[in-house]
Amino acid sequence: MVIKSVTDKEFKKYGQVLKKYDCSELIEKMKSTILPRGIIYEPSIKELEDLKIAQDLRKREFGELPIQIGYCNGNNYLLNAVEYHRSSEINVAVTDLILLIGCQQDIEDDYSYDTSKIEAFMVLAGTIIEVYATTLHYAPCNVNEDGFKCVVVLPRDTNLSLENNIEKLGEDALLFAKNKWLIGHKDTDLGNQGAFIGLVGENISIK
Repeated sequence: MVIKSVTDKEFKKYGQVLKKYDCSELIEKMKSTILPRGIIYEPSIKELEDLKIAQDLRKREFGELPIQIGYCNGNNYLLNAVEYHRSSEINVAVTDLILLIGCQQDIEDDYSYDTSKIEAFMVLAGTIIEVYATTLHYAPCNVNEDGFKCVVVLPRDTNLSLENNIEKLGEDALLFAKNKWLIGHKDTDLGNQGAFIGLVGENISIK
């Protein structure tokens, strides 16, 4: 699979590299976070949200909406699923990492999605990017065997458990958590967790 860079023009339909943010303090704090053999996602970490950059991102990137800052760390080489939100997501690459991404507009009328449309993009350590609301994404992938660490910034309460039971019709079948619509691959256990299984084709691996 061809791996492009987020600085390439092909990334522009998926997001943008952000400028004029000092991520050094944030990246330093992330050094103490765990890096498991699998994948861990923590939506909200107070120590990260107390940093100056948190207020800068809240004001400038989210128009003063309440936000949460957490992380996704671990080891991964597979696509497994795609998700989208009703809002942009900010990522800070603490290590080099690869994002497997696609376009929400390519989801079929039956809410299936062909994995052959996925593209891979390298995000170098220290880079901060905006991933647009219409960009399909999921957990980052390793660049090397040392794993990955990625800061994840979203509107507050995103990815927390739903409080209401919603009839699984149409796009509502994809609603997996707060502000999280997800399409899983049949080769994962996501179906047992109540996820909509609709990825068609190979469960892409970058290994």
